[in-house]
Amino acid sequence: MAQHEHSGVRRVAAQTGIFRRKPVQAEHGDSELERSIGLWQLTAIGLGAIIGAGIFALAGPVAKEDAGPAVTVSFLIAGVASACAALSYAEFGGMIPEAGSAYTYGYAVLGESVGWFIGWDLLLEYTAIVAVVAIGVSQYINFLADAIGLDLPTWMLGAPGTGAGHRIDLFAVLLCLGVAWLLNRGIKTSARVETWLVGVKILIVLAVIVVGVFYIDTDNLTPYFPHGLSGAATGAATVFFAVFGYDAMSTAAEESKEAERNLPKAIILSLAIAMVLYLLAATVLTGMVDYTDLADTAAFSAAFESVGLAGFSKVVAVGAIVGIITVLFSFTLGASRVWYAISRDGLLPAWFAKTNRNRSPSRPVWIVGIVSAGIAGFVSIGEAAELTNIGILLAFVVVSTAVIVLRYRSPDIVRTFRTPAMPFTPLLGIAFSLWLITKLQPATWVRFAVWFLIGVVIYAAYGYRHSKLGRGEVAETKDA
Repeated sequence: MAQHEHSGVRRVAAQTGIFRRKPVQAEHGDSELERSIGLWQLTAIGLGAIIGAGIFALAGPVAKEDAGPAVTVSFLIAGVASACAALSYAEFGGMIPEAGSAYTYGYAVLGESVGWFIGWDLLLEYTAIVAVVAIGVSQYINFLADAIGLDLPTWMLGAPGTGAGHRIDLFAVLLCLGVAWLLNRGIKTSARVETWLVGVKILIVLAVIVVGVFYIDTDNLTPYFPHGLSGAATGAATVFFAVFGYDAMSTAAEESKEAERNLPKAIILSLAIAMVLYLLAATVLTGMVDYTDLADTAAFSAAFESVGLAGFSKVVAVGAIVGIITVLFSFTLGASRVWYAISRDGLLPAWFAKTNRNRSPSRPVWIVGIVSAGIAGFVSIGEAAELTNIGILLAFVVVSTAVIVLRYRSPDIVRTFRTPAMPFTPLLGIAFSLWLITKLQPATWVRFAVWFLIGVVIYAAYGYRHSKLGRGEVAETKDA
């Protein structure tokens, strides 16, 4: 490939075509991110994203409405399906230790346009998840305030239309902005805080399991499948929201030490630990209270209150607040790092890829924080939730497809982790993700279509022409 020098910048012949691919194992000499987080901090970021809403917000409603005591089976089905995609992420994490996760993997294997649209979708998905989770935390704060007799002004308790006198969900807004502030303190500081919070969260979940097991009434666990296996499967489609998060953690690859070895381990560890805790906690919940009597919100706190442990129910509420806050951190991190990677590649203005003195991409962090705060403060949790899931499920499809393609296209690339049972494992991940996509609400498809069309316009008007790969500043991958 012809090369030339221009103004001190190494260039190669510009590439054309929307499926041009950048090198799989390129090193970014221009990275301004700091490699400072180790295996356990990476695992904590994954656990921070995975454990939260699943236990504290989804387990109760799914058991009550869909699965009954078989909500544990719902988590198991969703976990197995998620693991298929996780193993594909683990293989890529060992090969491509760069920021961007599914965006970067898709760009390197399936082409620029595929990478762009997955990255563009993830920007919306992650930001919406931050908003949804912030609203969920706010609800637990309101529950705790009410439990201790604190009378908060009505105007600050929810978005307009969510209750009489509601004007803004102030706690949700402050949480989004506070997490953005923390991330801009630098990855070393923010990851340390996240690790401590995750530790507190896991201790409280373990306390819930240990204390709750003494109040299990086995009669509450029969019938185990009140709505049949189909009810458990329906529940799986809902709780799938709770068993991903390792994808957000993988966006921090460029800030982790020995990422080639640590990232695959962290992905597998975080999902395995989360699944064990999910299954045990869900069993305790449905064993303590008949599934038909579970509370619609703050189900665990209400369950302990119902057995006379009002004091412990407040501890659980505090644990839920701490636990769900860690989800905010992980997905704000994910959105900002995807944005950084896209901008560094030239598909969005390089202005967004500038870092502050703490080596954090502060502009994307603050934009994600402010936009998620706006959604959380003025939109109901149901409407915000309609923005989530489809982009992440499509990312799972892309990553699972890409790992198959690359295994056969470039079998000799060094892989520190290899997805087992190739190609059946990623094919199962693809099939389950596509099935879940068909279960999403029509409103989700409409919002996704609008966001997708905006992405088409931006890529056509700016990204395609300003791509560093297209302008010859990066060598394109050629098939052997």
